[in-house]
Amino acid sequence: MRRTTRNRRRTVDEGMPRPGREQNRDCMDTRGGLRPQVSEQHQLRSILATDCGSTTTKAILIELVDGEYRLRVRGEAPTTVEAPYEDVTVGVLNAVREVEELSGRRLVEDGEIIRPQTGDVGVDAYVSTSSAGGGLQVMVVGLVRSMTAESAQRAALGAGAIVMDVLALDDGRRNYERIERMRELRPDMILISGGVDGGEVRKVVEMAELVAAANPQARLGAGYELPVIFAGNEDAREPVREALERAAQLTVVDNLRPRMERENLGPARAEIQELFLQHVMAQAPGYPKLMGWADADIMPTPAAVGMLIEAVAERDGVNVVGVDIGGATTDVFSVFEGTFNRTVSANLGMSYSISNALAEAGLGNILRWVSEHPDPRRLGNDIRNKMIRPTTIPQQLTGLKVEHGVAREALRLAFEQHKLLATELKGVQRQRDIADAFGAAGAETLVDMMALDLIIGSGGVLSHAPRRSQALLMLIDAFEPEGVTRLAVDSIFMMPQLGVLSTISEDAATQVFYRDCLIPLGTCIAPSGTGRNGRPCCRVTVERPSGTEEVEMAVGEMRLLPLDEGQKVRVTVDPVRGFDMGAGSGRAINAEVSGGVVGLVIDCRGRPLQLPEDDAERAEAINRWNAALDVYPAATEAVTAS
Repeated sequence: MRRTTRNRRRTVDEGMPRPGREQNRDCMDTRGGLRPQVSEQHQLRSILATDCGSTTTKAILIELVDGEYRLRVRGEAPTTVEAPYEDVTVGVLNAVREVEELSGRRLVEDGEIIRPQTGDVGVDAYVSTSSAGGGLQVMVVGLVRSMTAESAQRAALGAGAIVMDVLALDDGRRNYERIERMRELRPDMILISGGVDGGEVRKVVEMAELVAAANPQARLGAGYELPVIFAGNEDAREPVREALERAAQLTVVDNLRPRMERENLGPARAEIQELFLQHVMAQAPGYPKLMGWADADIMPTPAAVGMLIEAVAERDGVNVVGVDIGGATTDVFSVFEGTFNRTVSANLGMSYSISNALAEAGLGNILRWVSEHPDPRRLGNDIRNKMIRPTTIPQQLTGLKVEHGVAREALRLAFEQHKLLATELKGVQRQRDIADAFGAAGAETLVDMMALDLIIGSGGVLSHAPRRSQALLMLIDAFEPEGVTRLAVDSIFMMPQLGVLSTISEDAATQVFYRDCLIPLGTCIAPSGTGRNGRPCCRVTVERPSGTEEVEMAVGEMRLLPLDEGQKVRVTVDPVRGFDMGAGSGRAINAEVSGGVVGLVIDCRGRPLQLPEDDAERAEAINRWNAALDVYPAATEAVTAS
């Protein structure tokens, strides 16, 4: 298995308190007092963790069993941040009551979570994440889009935010259009950057005056001032303060770009998360009560997942790509050679944003993954109905295949965006939190599929797929791994809860993640290159304890070899000329591969993956690949099941 360096490069904000770790040991509550401190010196006997998603609220109960933390049970319920309930704690308590029923333990009394644990009643700690109501939505304002505005965008994404828009002097819009845009979007907060220290002042103040003139109203809550963060030229602080003193609640932090060759993202990132907790979350329906229950700051779901992805890469010394596909957004995370990146596709999701996914991908691209030929008009209506009724699930096999087709396209498009944004700026030597060089011409992506070791999938459509082979094939089709790549999936979609749990108990989060959360699907062997279907592609030799197995593969074929979870074997892959396994065209490689609940997949469809243009040939190929991996029931099984 390829390894990355364990000695991570220093970041520009190294030494800053990392939100959710040292900072949370004695963190302030929303009233200015200290939260109850949760210390690992006193070993927690039980932990309740929830994730308030845009569609569903998930709750998990973790207990200490024979000195090890294990997942006990899981419950879920519809999120209730919208009408008619307009109280997020209703959905939380509904999910927790399901946990009560399954565990046989009493966890709720008088509408509140019982803490600490007494006997078999209550829990010792409660933590939560949230992306309900659209998550944290930030608008960025800067001087030059490819410089200071870009740095602000990186800081916001690194804090777990959705960047609604980026306003800059060179964005091609007139002032009245910028004002209209701010009023139209109604962000949760605005981040203003601009000018290196000792540099431009007048134009920075002009952008602040535009914000004051727009006087945008916050998306949630009423009667309070919109939080605005200024992270620009220190010489512009006072005039910016004067410009915004009557229009917003201004917070000033250190400059994001103190010098042209240096970024300082930490202070702005930490302030975004602090304001999210104290102001944005406090205005959302029911969140003040939820914050009073929690033993750690409620963390944006993407930030919690990213924290866990980064920890996996660092612990195992591997290159990782992770994805969290939700109802409203799809977040992609990557760690290559120790550099962590995150991007968010705010218009690609499986319920609230499914119509956007349909519009962006196109109906044809979705249907190319379905061998049947459903009525396109009815199919479009079915997809749009999912947006109106986000908690519904497919009732027929064709509907399930269509939903998986939408997921493939949402994942593919989100990953393409991630690769375009995860680039390295020329001439700047530093590690950053998320993708760099937005729109920078000539910058190369940091994403190297041949060097990728592990893909982790999370989100309802992947975690709750009826068969694990369905999740595996969706990940392979969307990400197109090359060479030798392991694939895994979040078993029941609990990575967000484990991410925030790590802020109070690293041991509990780590033990549950590797024992109960991460399900190894298997390993994919995929030569890179293209050729004519049916021609030789590679020879794979598998050295098992029982003997040696040799497989000849043709272009366009997929094959599944049995290899159980926990098993490892040596393989030799000898590709023909024109195909590459990482050692060069036509050169063989030898590697140790791991099994999983699906097994060892040999994918000789070529890279980049191209489906046949003829409908009949495409349908035949889709059916052949599905059958090779036992993805869907055969026709006779489907008839019997119905």
